[in-house]
Amino acid sequence: MRLPLLVAVCCTVWAFAVRPHCAEAKARHFKWEVSNMFWSPDCEEKVLIGINGQFPGPTIRARAGDTIHVELKNALHTEGVVIHWHGIRQIGTPWADGTAAISQCAINPEETFTYRFVVDKPGTYFYHGHYGMQRAAGLYGSLIVDVAEGEEEPFKYDGELNLLLSDWYHESIHTQMVSLSSKPFRWIGEPQSLLINGRGQFNCSLAAAHTQGAKQCGAVNRQCAPVVLPVQPNKTYRLRVASTTSLASLNLAVGNHKLTVVEADGNYVDPFVVDDIDIYSGDSYSVLLTTNQDPSSNYWVSVGVRGRQPKTPPALAVLNYRPNRASKLPSLAPPVTPAWNDYAHSKNFTYRIRARAGTPPPPATADRRIELLNTQNKMDGHIKWSINNVSMVLPATPYLGSLKLGLKSTLTAARPAETFSRAYDVTRPPANPNTTTGDNVYVLRHNTTVDVVLQNANALARDVSEVHPWHLHGHDFWVLGYGDGAYRGDAADVARLNLRDPPLRNTAVIFPYGWTVLRFVADNPGVWAFHCHIEPHLHMGMGVIFAEAVDRVGKVPKEAVSCGATANALMAGDHL
Repeated sequence: MRLPLLVAVCCTVWAFAVRPHCAEAKARHFKWEVSNMFWSPDCEEKVLIGINGQFPGPTIRARAGDTIHVELKNALHTEGVVIHWHGIRQIGTPWADGTAAISQCAINPEETFTYRFVVDKPGTYFYHGHYGMQRAAGLYGSLIVDVAEGEEEPFKYDGELNLLLSDWYHESIHTQMVSLSSKPFRWIGEPQSLLINGRGQFNCSLAAAHTQGAKQCGAVNRQCAPVVLPVQPNKTYRLRVASTTSLASLNLAVGNHKLTVVEADGNYVDPFVVDDIDIYSGDSYSVLLTTNQDPSSNYWVSVGVRGRQPKTPPALAVLNYRPNRASKLPSLAPPVTPAWNDYAHSKNFTYRIRARAGTPPPPATADRRIELLNTQNKMDGHIKWSINNVSMVLPATPYLGSLKLGLKSTLTAARPAETFSRAYDVTRPPANPNTTTGDNVYVLRHNTTVDVVLQNANALARDVSEVHPWHLHGHDFWVLGYGDGAYRGDAADVARLNLRDPPLRNTAVIFPYGWTVLRFVADNPGVWAFHCHIEPHLHMGMGVIFAEAVDRVGKVPKEAVSCGATANALMAGDHL
């Protein structure tokens, strides 16, 4: 295990971070095999991607400062695979970020790749496939990081429950990808079901008595059995909630119970109380729930769709007050999900998220501002999503390896635009819908402070603007503010920015016809994806790449980048 070496690395690399008790740090080893298998997530048997015969994949649990080793074998027969450790910053290990064509080569069938990285701070995280649309095929699981030995959370609770939320399609991801790339475009539609911890029910309702015309779910197998969350009366529980949905934005509520939000994306927030939470793809939260209701009853946990016309029914789980039977259905109707387009409700929740006292504040000013206009466009009859009128395509050679070796031929000569025309009308379909493709690589100087303005706009159809949750790899960022309409950068917009207690996040939403401003420090050498976390949107080009001080990246394992032009360079004698 060579623990002394790992401890030394931990104490050196992470001294500037959360300062875990390095003497207590451990190496945690996992051996995984990724394969296709038959499964019934919503009681309809389909083929999905699992790990070690499990769906969702095994939960990783560690302490801050621990080193994770995952020996991953690809047992898929015809396609590569990678796994992204969502929310883990990969400081010093950018090749372990798990992004195909960006940080590493895809792991080929029957090949094995070992991920090694340190989980540097506590929080609620998850992992998922980042090759093609494999996340939508079920390749995901939870990653929970507890505080280091001897440390304490800044809030108290008696027990813990974990909720990993997802959506589920009955069509395969291959059908979905072909549909998204077809001419004419063939929209696959909304998911058939929502899943809680990998379980849901299709074409029936657990709460049929409260749902007019609904069929009561009958006997089910264990793969789609209702999720039961056992609790004791008059206790406080930490609910860890993460969303790995392919498409759906969600809302979570627990019947008759208040929720106190205490963590977002692995960072503590100033606690606030709500009736429900909106959670977008890529988000994670911790909320405290006190079991102070009638102990003779059980209660519904309800997860419904937000931001889209809800053609997918809510998912339900049972909060089981012991010693009541788990099979005792709640007598009250499930909480009603807010109207899908009640964005005032969504904004009220999102705007209340502020950093907890003691969170590092953002730098007072930025060295650079990059403005990214999100638009839907057309290219040769295909529908694309674009950033500043360029739809991102990924190369055969991973950017990390090609930039490390200086293989400029693998990148386009043109630098991506850093702003867009102020004359662009974000409230209407694009006057010229045509777009082009590119690599969208922004090169950032080491330790510079960067502001990113995410600007939403009207899609191709009139009066349509969608929710986009954007996720940044390799960093947390401060969410400085939100606004409606076009961002002008004038005094009124600047006055909306919060430099006093903005939350630290790794995923942020832009609302329809609105903007969001983020600030981060480019202090983590590597090549990092920044993209919409909705699978179809990323597949259709909604993303950019940030390349930071690649010359400062340590020795890159050859197996991570020995494909495409990098493989040829390595054979010719170049060294990473």
